[in-house]
Amino acid sequence: MLKGFWLWLGALLGKLLLLLAAVGLLGWGIGTAYYAWKFSGPVSAEEQVPANEAALTQGIIEDAIRIVEQHRDNTRVLRDAHAKAHGCVKAQFSVLPELDPALRHGVLSEPGKTWQAWMRLSNGNAYPQFDSVRDARGMGIKLLDVPGDKLLSSPATAGNQDFVMFNHPLFFVRDVAEYQQNFAAQASGQKVLAFFPSWDPRSWEIRHLIIALQTLAPAPASPVASTYSSVAPFKLGPHNIKYRVIPDPASCPPYELPEQNSALPNFLRNALYQQLSLDRVPACFALQVQRQNPEHYMPIEDTSVAWSEDIAPFETVATIKVPAQDFDSREQNLFCDNLSFNPWHALPEHRPIGGINRLRKAVYEAVSVYRHQRNGAPQAH
Repeated sequence: MLKGFWLWLGALLGKLLLLLAAVGLLGWGIGTAYYAWKFSGPVSAEEQVPANEAALTQGIIEDAIRIVEQHRDNTRVLRDAHAKAHGCVKAQFSVLPELDPALRHGVLSEPGKTWQAWMRLSNGNAYPQFDSVRDARGMGIKLLDVPGDKLLSSPATAGNQDFVMFNHPLFFVRDVAEYQQNFAAQASGQKVLAFFPSWDPRSWEIRHLIIALQTLAPAPASPVASTYSSVAPFKLGPHNIKYRVIPDPASCPPYELPEQNSALPNFLRNALYQQLSLDRVPACFALQVQRQNPEHYMPIEDTSVAWSEDIAPFETVATIKVPAQDFDSREQNLFCDNLSFNPWHALPEHRPIGGINRLRKAVYEAVSVYRHQRNGAPQAH
């Protein structure tokens, strides 16, 4: 009797599992077909600015300043994102000697040219937390003494050309409207509403939630061991491009980082210090660009969509070397804290494009001015 019951129950569970598998496969097939239809080209090669974008941007600035105040420490107002730096280090940015003439624009216009730069490596969160916590990681590069009028500058930033990246190729919102809704929910501590704003399933952003969870990744072994992406598009002369920075260990002396104690709160700074300051071994990277092909689904206004590398492969345009150096001093850490990285500190040939970049222009500048004023620091450079 009991044996028969268990056999019946096992058969029933087996059928339920098969049914669930069939439903899952059907859902996967429908989802794949839907996104293949939705994410099909061609797309516009020009920006498309929504009429309500300015009003949405003002609301985001107010929420960003609210977050800055929530996360301030006892003495200083911190950044609204990427508050914790692993260090600011000197770097050398060298244009490829044999660069394709079609890509010779802006700071890439002179093959073989080397620019001196600052590089800031950071965690993504607005609060300085342990490095072992899952998080995004950021890289900011500031080229120095770049001649020419910039799209946004102060007397202190007039010679700067900035590149701002983090270690995931996609952003978890598509545009300014979704960013405003998502950011407002998170600023109010209602994280569930960030991706599920209502009971209507049509408003749910499950794909974007998955991107957000992928972005909050375990820490790398070292800040110089990650790939960092622009996420949003930019101009490169006449081209629409995305860019990324990848590790290029073959261009530096061989080096194996000793195992770090990842339980320490600042082990990523320790890893950087170990390589550059103790072992005196440089770190090497390559800057690459990906050109938009608007005949395919490579949108300018949706930062949650990857541009296909099969259609538009990345091309190396410059190398970046971080030489061995001493960087972890009180004076340099304070200098690092006062640096401001903004993708609009840029020559017109490198103009940021798309809604998220237009948002950055307003928010980065507003928060930077607010932060420096509250800290009694000179305006950012």
